[in-house]
Amino acid sequence: MKPIVCLVFVVILILTQGSVVMAEEKFEGEKAVINEVIRNSIGWALNKDKELLFGSLAQDENFFFFNPDKAGTIIGFEAFRDLTENFFMREDFKATGFEVWDMRINLSRSGGVAWYSALLNDYGEWQGQPTKWENTRWTGVLEKRDGRWVIVQMHFSFACDEKKEETKDDRGK
Repeated sequence: MKPIVCLVFVVILILTQGSVVMAEEKFEGEKAVINEVIRNSIGWALNKDKELLFGSLAQDENFFFFNPDKAGTIIGFEAFRDLTENFFMREDFKATGFEVWDMRINLSRSGGVAWYSALLNDYGEWQGQPTKWENTRWTGVLEKRDGRWVIVQMHFSFACDEKKEETKDDRGK
C-alpha cells in the first residue's frame, strides 16, 4: 500500500507544480500588459494623446488619484477629465520626458486585481519654464474589466527625508 500512496503523492506534487508554473507564466504576460498600461498613463502627455490616457483609467466615480499636495486629490473620472482638459491639454503645458524604474507589479490570486509601485521622474514645461518631479514614489491599483486592465487608484508622493536634504544650508542644517 505504501508504494501506491507514494506514487499518488508524487503525481499530485508534479501536477501542482505544473499548475503553479503555468500560473506564473500567465501572470508574467499579464504583468507586461499592466506595465504598458501604467507607462501609458504617464507617457500619454508627450503627444497629448488623451485617448491613450483615458483608455488606461477606470472611467467611473470610483477612480481615485492622490497628488503630493492636498489640492491635487482627484475623486472620480469626470474630475480627472476636467483636470486633463483644463491643465494638461493647455498650450501652457508641455511634457518633455519621463523615466520609470524599480517597477514592482503584483497580482491577486484570482488574477483580476493588480497593484504596483515604482519610482518616477516626470519632466515638463509650464509657460516655458521647466517643471519636474524627481524620485517620485508612484503606487496604484488596477482592475481587469471586460478583459482590459485599467487603473482605479494612483498615488504620487515624495519622501520627506529627501525634502529635508534639499532644504539644508551649506552648514548641513
